[in-house]
Amino acid sequence: MDSEKRPVTTGVLVSFASLVVIIAGLKAASPIVIPLLVAGFIALILSPPLFYLQRTGLPTWAALSIIVISLVLVLTTLTLLLSVSIENIASSLPHYEARLTEHLGVAKVWLDNKGLNPSHQDFTALIDPALAVTLFGRLVNGFGNILANGLLIIFAVLFVLMEASAFPAKIRYLLPRPEQSLVHLARFVETVKTYLVIKSVMSLITGAGVALYLVVIGVDFALLWGWIAFFMNFVPYVGSLIAAIPVIVLTLLDAGPDIALLVAFGYLAINIIVGNVIEPRYLGQGLDLSTLVVFLSLVFWGWLFGPVG
Repeated sequence: MDSEKRPVTTGVLVSFASLVVIIAGLKAASPIVIPLLVAGFIALILSPPLFYLQRTGLPTWAALSIIVISLVLVLTTLTLLLSVSIENIASSLPHYEARLTEHLGVAKVWLDNKGLNPSHQDFTALIDPALAVTLFGRLVNGFGNILANGLLIIFAVLFVLMEASAFPAKIRYLLPRPEQSLVHLARFVETVKTYLVIKSVMSLITGAGVALYLVVIGVDFALLWGWIAFFMNFVPYVGSLIAAIPVIVLTLLDAGPDIALLVAFGYLAINIIVGNVIEPRYLGQGLDLSTLVVFLSLVFWGWLFGPVG
């Protein structure tokens, strides 16, 4: 009996140890793995327009050139936007820190009047002004690091797209029963591709709506917040909330609670319209993901690959 249980236990331990080694390897190789994963993600999104251009009669080299040039223009625009935004944010940090310190002073006076009397050291330790106004910079820097590897991403996307049309032939050569595997693989790839394309369009609508709304009400760094809303909209349930928190906090510090409430209302309205009205028309009932699974995935992949994870 014990001899039967021992191989099972050994197999479980070996599998767990292998998983730990793989995770450690991914963590150590994240500077290379992250750009390659992003490249695969982008290639999936760009493959439908590539195939469409090929169906119109364009040669493969011309279709690839159009796709790659468009990608270069988008990455260049994002890089310039983030560079300018980071410079502006860096120059504005003393202002936001001073405003936060001022608000903390008002809050301490209010607590003193209520008889709570917190010490200044304990109160500032609870909310560090310098930390509070720079946390969102980590998110921006995460995307900035991805854009810094733009050349690697572009070449990886180019090679993936060049090989895309040859994948079925290679699978037929490698697998013993290729036709059955190809049917399942094609269905899976088509489902993922359709989801990513539709989600990208919905995220673009969300980001553009956020940026336009923030420009109208006069919030700083509106284009940056729009791009962050675009990227974070790919994270189910909590992505839009994470994207909204830094702009609401900074608006509260800079312009007061009235404008901050307007910002919160705008984010809520845009996400309700896009997420609950427009998106379900194209994605059906969605992926039926567990909120707990999404949260744990967010924590794990965030730890493994940083803000981009």
